[in-house]
Amino acid sequence: MSLEEERNRVAGGRLRLSVGLALVFASMVMLFTVPAGSFVAATFVSTSCMIAVSYALGLRWRGGVPAKAVLAGLASAACLYLVFIAGNAAITTLQPFGISVSDASSIYSLIASPGNPAYVQVAVLLFDSAGYESFFRGIIQAHLKPTMGPWAAPTVAALDAAVHVMTMNPLWVATTFVADLAWGLTFHYSGRLTSSFASHLVWDLSVFLLFPLR
Repeated sequence: MSLEEERNRVAGGRLRLSVGLALVFASMVMLFTVPAGSFVAATFVSTSCMIAVSYALGLRWRGGVPAKAVLAGLASAACLYLVFIAGNAAITTLQPFGISVSDASSIYSLIASPGNPAYVQVAVLLFDSAGYESFFRGIIQAHLKPTMGPWAAPTVAALDAAVHVMTMNPLWVATTFVADLAWGLTFHYSGRLTSSFASHLVWDLSVFLLFPLR
């Protein structure tokens, strides 16, 4: 491959990534600005966009689900859940910066609502895990990893948290950064998207459905 061809290839890759970022962020703007009653449907749309963009940018499932990768994900989810137990206790007691448990209740009501059948709640959490992990870890963090190493994890976490500022819910922004940081580090040190996906899905199911912190 000539130098000119290599430059064109790199430029083309950057253009595709930029277009992918624009599409995903546009879908997230839609997600965080629709009426609460449309949040679940909008989540399916936004996370499907993340999955589709990730596939278009070359992300593929290589086959196989290594037990070691799944165990790493389960361990990560357990540690993250413990962090959130401690955080929930601190917020209940201290209410830092005016943040209270009522901010968490508003997040729960969007997904774990009696108006949403159990299978819908599970499905939306599955899409949430698959979409965010495929795009934010499988594409963005993987793209930054060669130059940033482990620092790609907090960078991507900060990026996702910044988009969540649109929710006007400081607790959602903070928890997004903490959770994304955990999943980013899981992805970095395990080297497997399977691990971060397992961690994300198990944590989602635990926090929203099985053992909610509220």
